[in-house]
Amino acid sequence: MMLGMRVRGGLLAALIMVAAPMGGALVSVPASAQTVASITVEGNRRVEVETIRSYFKPGPGGRLGQAQIDDGLKALIETGLFQDVRINQVGGRLVVTVVENAVIGRIAFEGNKKVKDEQLSAEIQSKPRGTFSRPMVQSDAQRIAEIYRRSGRYDVRVTPEVIEQPNNRVDLIFTITEGTKTGVKSIEFVGNVAYSSYRLKDVIKTRESNLLSFLGGADVYDPDRVEADRDLIRRFYLKNGYADVQVVAALTEYDPDRKGFLVTFKIEEGQQYRVASVDFQTSIPTLDAASMRSFSRVSVGSVYNAEALEKSVEEMQIEASRRGYAFAVVRPRGDRNFEQHTVSIVFAVDEGPRTYIERINVRGNTRTRDYVIRREFDLSEGDAYNRALVDRAERRLKNLDFFKSVKILTEPGSSTDRVILVVDLEEKSTGDFSVSGGYSTSDGALAEVSISERNFLGRGLYAKAAVTYGQYARGGSLSFVEPYLFDYRVALGLDLFYREQLANSYISYGTKTMGFSPRLGFTLREDLALQLRYSIYQQEISLPSQLANCNNNPANSLLAFNPTPAFVAANPGLGIDLTSTNGLGCYFDGEASLPVRRELESGKALTSSIGYSLNYNTLDNNKNPTDGLLIDWKQDFAGVGGDVKYIKSAVDAKYYTPLVADIVGLIHLQGGILNQFGGSDLRMLDHFQMGPNLVRGFAPNGIGPRDINPFGTRDALGGTKYWGASFELQMPFWFLPKEVGLKGSVYADAGGLFDYKGPTSWAQTGEVNVPGCVPPTQASATTAASPGTCLGLQFDNGNVVRTSVGVGIIWASPFGPLRFDYAVPLTKGQFDRVQEFKFGGGTSF
Repeated sequence: MMLGMRVRGGLLAALIMVAAPMGGALVSVPASAQTVASITVEGNRRVEVETIRSYFKPGPGGRLGQAQIDDGLKALIETGLFQDVRINQVGGRLVVTVVENAVIGRIAFEGNKKVKDEQLSAEIQSKPRGTFSRPMVQSDAQRIAEIYRRSGRYDVRVTPEVIEQPNNRVDLIFTITEGTKTGVKSIEFVGNVAYSSYRLKDVIKTRESNLLSFLGGADVYDPDRVEADRDLIRRFYLKNGYADVQVVAALTEYDPDRKGFLVTFKIEEGQQYRVASVDFQTSIPTLDAASMRSFSRVSVGSVYNAEALEKSVEEMQIEASRRGYAFAVVRPRGDRNFEQHTVSIVFAVDEGPRTYIERINVRGNTRTRDYVIRREFDLSEGDAYNRALVDRAERRLKNLDFFKSVKILTEPGSSTDRVILVVDLEEKSTGDFSVSGGYSTSDGALAEVSISERNFLGRGLYAKAAVTYGQYARGGSLSFVEPYLFDYRVALGLDLFYREQLANSYISYGTKTMGFSPRLGFTLREDLALQLRYSIYQQEISLPSQLANCNNNPANSLLAFNPTPAFVAANPGLGIDLTSTNGLGCYFDGEASLPVRRELESGKALTSSIGYSLNYNTLDNNKNPTDGLLIDWKQDFAGVGGDVKYIKSAVDAKYYTPLVADIVGLIHLQGGILNQFGGSDLRMLDHFQMGPNLVRGFAPNGIGPRDINPFGTRDALGGTKYWGASFELQMPFWFLPKEVGLKGSVYADAGGLFDYKGPTSWAQTGEVNVPGCVPPTQASATTAASPGTCLGLQFDNGNVVRTSVGVGIIWASPFGPLRFDYAVPLTKGQFDRVQEFKFGGGTSF
């Protein structure tokens, strides 16, 4: 960087110009004639004479020889306090003439908008009231430029300017021209045959610039990120059997015409290997090597997987430690057959060096408490050093998402059998304020404001508060999680919630639900988790008055007295004529379904339940999976107090597998069953309600048992059993840039919801269910129906397999995940409701 000179006082050149090279002229002086006392100092203002003399260390006999004078001169120059130092002999005395550097009065930054003054001040070496040094200022300018380069601004210019002030003081001003961010204009792969460039772009973190890049930062060129991408590519190939893979280089070139970087990864894939055999050996006499076989994730005939191999080694080494072999080391060996492209794997268990952990030092945690970091270790001071456990602790710390970087290093201890673990951390912000908005065809417009903290008070706690307000859904929630209950690896969570669902075109009634749910979470394995929960909530139904206006009390006014046919039949003396309403009485103007009105009459219902969930997850990516299995099994038992009793079980399984040409196949199976117990009737609200979440192409609550009374609201009643199966192909739009995030899908769905077991009659209103009865229709309204006939709940039980086919567009947009589906039902029930187009999505910012 050029050192800009702006004179504000007139003597700037005199302050910073050095007439001769630093160190001045050194005059040879007879050593026998010089002592420290014979040194005269000239030109000093702030630095004391004795301080300057102290840099000249006398030799034997208290005399200054040529070597001592030369050393003293160099030491004075290295202090950085002086612009110039000269030594001369005058009349038999040694004269040291110094020109002191100016003192910095003020440091200012101009032109910086993207980086705050505080961050820049912390990075530079020049400080207010410190000594002005031209080399230091030039170094500071380079440091500032490097800060901007790390954020992707490679055309930054930093010009330091010095302003003279009285009393040998100066002000230092760094003028910064930030420039624009330098993006990655293209990413290319050379040498890849097994996997397309489109697929490999999913593996790396760097992204190409596009119209929406301003909403993210992955397209900004970062050499560290590019270097990390090399390792991600290598690990991806090793995971998929390419044991000889080499990512030879990551070439970056700045293109001035496109004003961005071109990144090219050169790959040598090699051949894909399969596992020919898996054997176990040990040099420890009392340890049975074959007993480790159950901890191996590598199987004969499978594709060689370096990641599975690493996990196998880790689990075997931990198991050996549990059995008392604290210093056991598991070393995998792979013998390759280059002709048959197979690998014979041998796990060798040997006695390792007897090394103990002397200390665990944590550095860089300014906010997070030490114990939050230390509890992620399964070992402590004094334990045997186990590399597998150290690697597991590092992975856990990274998964916390509290830190920008985590690295665990080892340093020598106080003796050869001691090591010191050093945990180097760089913290990052863990709080989020989110304003979310979205729209879906089922919930309408929806907005949410939430605030959350993943590392609350630096104690590793999670807390979140959210408020939702939408067209048909409203509510709020508070969540809190303690990940280490009583210092055990058990997560305690607590949720308080209020939800309000308003009546809409899919349901005639609204619901209000308020409650709380404590839960305990256990990580059984990396791919297996268990959750135990208790839920207690109060629920009530609301209805417009015209949908529940039957009233059998003649003491009410004429407007309120609206009797049922059963009441009229039981009271012939009232002389009420039902012929005008075809014998339907109050039902003629359209009543809500019987189960809905019964829920309304019952008032608020309290549900108290215990339950558990078992989750098995081997997905390669939770947000955008292409391979792996996800199974979620859950059961809830209501009846631990409260007004409701049932047993509800459900399973949901998704299997992803890569096919050809970046096409991913998805098989989705789901099912559930609701059982009553304790002699208690099931409520309609406890039944499963299904629609596009089971078979796309149908409306919410669009399939299954339904009230078929033509004079009513024809509400969906739900069912006690359901099943669903879907097959889907997801494929990229190859003609679009990868960074757009668009994928297409084609799918076929099948499923069913059936076996309604809720209330079908109501003695209070005289409504009864007559099997085989056909209720009157609008067309047959010329003849009055017999009072009490077919005025209970008549419903279609939905014993039909629903099927559909469709296409969809999946967009991983900067605004959040969005999905558009168009599905056409192939088979459906007589009273099902169809909704061929469905859209859903939202965003946070």
